[in-house]
Amino acid sequence: MEGKRITRKRLSDYARYLHQAERSPGTIENYLRHAEAFACWLDHRPVTKELASRWKEHLLKEGYAPVFINAMLAAINGLFSFLGWEGYKVKFLKIQRKTFREPARELTRPEYNRLLKAAQSQGRERLALLMEALCSTGIRVGEVKYLTVEAARAGRADIRMKGKFRTILLSGRLCMKLLKYAKKQKTESGEIFITRNGKSLSRRQIWEELKRLCADAKVKSSKVFPHNFRHLFAATYYRAYKDIVKLADVLGHCSIETTRIYLAASGTEHVRQWNEALAYLFAAPEEMTAQLAKEQLLKLLHEKKS
Repeated sequence: MEGKRITRKRLSDYARYLHQAERSPGTIENYLRHAEAFACWLDHRPVTKELASRWKEHLLKEGYAPVFINAMLAAINGLFSFLGWEGYKVKFLKIQRKTFREPARELTRPEYNRLLKAAQSQGRERLALLMEALCSTGIRVGEVKYLTVEAARAGRADIRMKGKFRTILLSGRLCMKLLKYAKKQKTESGEIFITRNGKSLSRRQIWEELKRLCADAKVKSSKVFPHNFRHLFAATYYRAYKDIVKLADVLGHCSIETTRIYLAASGTEHVRQWNEALAYLFAAPEEMTAQLAKEQLLKLLHEKKS
């Protein structure tokens, strides 16, 4: 008997279930990979509540990031729910929300420009245009397939992802570039970013192509991954419009709390703000008065300029 064992058949059935639930290709790929990693760690042992908890402890000892551990736990908890093994679910790690992003992970505008320049100098036109499209629309890498010839002609892309629909407006400049590239590749309709065989670019392929730019662009590889272009778009959009509700709609977020994660200040900015706050709190009375006067003057100048 199979008992409470993770078999190849059960994983196949789980994959079919995820497809029927209209999970994104990236989510399905990650869930199956994490479930297989858990099955490999079990080494043919039947699943028990104790072993499932020990898997979490094992991941912690191996030094995996808490966010990544929770992603792995979400995968096996989803598998347990599908199989009806509700009593085997593992509690997630409690993670306090950070108020700033780690500098080692934050992609800046100058770094993006260097990546763009590196791709262009290497003659990688498709990759350069793809980066520009990701950074100017904020779409997920799994939504690149919606950038079609028809969308470029209409100036808008209708995206259907995770059971939700939203429309992304494309700038005239981007549309011109997309159509020019499509014409050059003799693509008359459908997806613009495709392989030589006419297939959609995979998440892994895009990730690998981006990593190859790091050395020439002099950008740390830890900062270069598709989703970071979405973060850069969100930060740039918010600085320009200061409208988090509209930004949430553009990014396709159901909750503004999710959008707030994208707007966390950089580590350097966080330290600057913190130092200013401390200086203000512990300033002498006469210094506070001078500081308040300065703030009022700056406010008036800003209002006058506006």
